[in-house]
Amino acid sequence: VLLAGYLSYVGLGAGVLQALERPAEVQAAQHLLQQHWDLLGNHTCLQGPALQRLIEAIIQAYKSGITLQGNTTSLGKWDYSGSFFFSISAITTIGYGNLSPSTAAGRIFCILFALFGIPLNLILLNEIGQLMLLGVQHCAHCLEEVFHWQKKASFLIKTCALVTGLLLFLLLPPMLFSDKEGWTYEEGFYYSFITLSTIGFGDYVIGMNPDRTYPGWYKNVVSLWILFGMAWLALVIKFCINFLE
Repeated sequence: VLLAGYLSYVGLGAGVLQALERPAEVQAAQHLLQQHWDLLGNHTCLQGPALQRLIEAIIQAYKSGITLQGNTTSLGKWDYSGSFFFSISAITTIGYGNLSPSTAAGRIFCILFALFGIPLNLILLNEIGQLMLLGVQHCAHCLEEVFHWQKKASFLIKTCALVTGLLLFLLLPPMLFSDKEGWTYEEGFYYSFITLSTIGFGDYVIGMNPDRTYPGWYKNVVSLWILFGMAWLALVIKFCINFLE
């Protein structure tokens, strides 16, 4: 019964996503193809195979974090700040997919780094989550002693903790992303949840716009936000699991 319910839920999600996203995908494909033929038609000196090779080279370079800016290229995705953020995304298993090691040595090191880093990350998240939970329980106990409440105190503190977490980790961060990345609030909220839930599609990633200048503290603050936000969301998901069970 549980397996049937699971498959039904996934099937429902697939159907809704197909209905919502398929028309946009077809339209984007038609637009890209039209641009391709317009470019070849307006510049007869270009040849189809040569243009295709250039497109593939640009796609490969973009995957490596390199973009064209006039007659120059933008670097900096693998500076220390970018590498630190990549390390966080690797051991938290977010894995945006927008940046990955291109050298054999880098890939081998990434495997070893993640092998020990993922358990370390899980231990740390568990400890942070337990501290958060103990803080909530301590506040509830204090309210019970002061106001002689019982169930009301626990419910009130848990509600406050939920609302505070929503503000700190899901509702307020999109404002920062809107300012630094130029995203809409909806895009920032979407990025926040996709990141903290470790889904990490990679369609939105901070600090990747070559046209913007980011302060040095930006990625470090976001890394801390990811760490504590994941611990908070893990508690919320655990509560949902207990409710469903």
